[in-house]
Amino acid sequence: MRNRIIIPLIITLLAVPAGFAYVHWSKGGTGTGLYSRYWSPDPVQGYWDPANFYQSPDSVQGIFAGEQCVQCHEGITPGIVNDWRASRHAQSEETVYCNDCHGNDHQQLRLPTPDVCGNCHAKQHDEFRDEARYGFPSHVLAMERAVDAKHFVDKPKAEVQSCVQCHSVATKCDSCHSRHRFDAAEARRPEACITCHSGPPHPDDETYFASAHGKLYLAEGNNWDWSKPLTKGNYKAPTCAYCHMDNGRHQVAEKSLWKFGLREINPHTSKNQVLRKKWIKLCSDCHEEEKARQWLTELDQERKQAWQKLYMAEAILKDLRSDRLLQPAAGERPPYPMDWLDSLWPRERIGFFEGQASVFYNVSAIERDYFEMWYFDNLGAYKSAAHGNPAGVEAGHRKMVASLDRIETQANELRKLSQAEKKAEIRIKPSGDLWMKGAYTDYNREHN
Repeated sequence: MRNRIIIPLIITLLAVPAGFAYVHWSKGGTGTGLYSRYWSPDPVQGYWDPANFYQSPDSVQGIFAGEQCVQCHEGITPGIVNDWRASRHAQSEETVYCNDCHGNDHQQLRLPTPDVCGNCHAKQHDEFRDEARYGFPSHVLAMERAVDAKHFVDKPKAEVQSCVQCHSVATKCDSCHSRHRFDAAEARRPEACITCHSGPPHPDDETYFASAHGKLYLAEGNNWDWSKPLTKGNYKAPTCAYCHMDNGRHQVAEKSLWKFGLREINPHTSKNQVLRKKWIKLCSDCHEEEKARQWLTELDQERKQAWQKLYMAEAILKDLRSDRLLQPAAGERPPYPMDWLDSLWPRERIGFFEGQASVFYNVSAIERDYFEMWYFDNLGAYKSAAHGNPAGVEAGHRKMVASLDRIETQANELRKLSQAEKKAEIRIKPSGDLWMKGAYTDYNREHN
């Protein structure tokens, strides 16, 4: 009895520090994140993650005052200087010069990070950093989530650079406040957000612009006074920032209720009841409270209907997996380089909690169909419901039904084929390395 307690305790005491040591070791490579030893940065990474990768040019030597920077760059980069002259940095009582943000030693220049901006904008910086406690989704954790994902290393570097271009919102403030004006008025407009929040994985742009709010913005927004703060009465219709950064609060995830629509949650937990009250209070700036409650209830109902469809598709795929009808099988596909468990125990991952999000490529056709149903059709419906676009909700659910029908049809065909093969006593031979080769797979293997 004593050994049953002591042995597991010893194993635990050894495993915990070993785990910490491994994580520390894994972050000691040329890259960043958990897989830093398996990738190296391209030069452009210095702009997406300047604290870790930016290297100052060595074309000029010397230490310069701010006025000297301006004098030189008026000839070299006049557009930058003109933007700076139009900024509050240049027009404040105490001028904020180039060297205040970039340093004055030209061989040790830096690209400003949130910490640099936080030296003056402490309130906004603290709010931004504090967003980490809300978990996913979160701007402040965006870069960490990108480089800690296995597919960041698995996929060709040229592809994942497009990921970090937006995930760099965690590592530099000019993702929203474009340099060198850093204009709050610009950041209040929806275009500041849809630079990244657009396209099939996050169709915030098309769903917002199709809503009553978005249509009013498109019709009249150019005439609004964007210098006004994000408070009640200042704008005829809300934009992204008005709702998600009310009163200029730099915590976009503060009221995140449905967690991006990618996994099912209980919208009526005690925590989420608090969030619902915050949404109702915000919407009550323009609408009656009861109407706001009704919209939240409609969103709950939309999510319930969506997950019923998604779980039906998941059940079909899991049944096919149980009967070994997913082809090519996991063991016959090119292994994910960073997933050692996948090479030891190949298994088709189905659904959010099995890690489906990390295996959206290198899968069978029917699995990819489900991924697109979950990640594209589902998100189109969710974002439409959240942004007040009923036509988008209907279109999203129509696409989900079509995807579900297609998955059911493919599943039936796979079962009929399997039955015919059994009846004819045809034994399917392993495909060997048939699926291990191909232009994409070979390039990935050789270049990443």
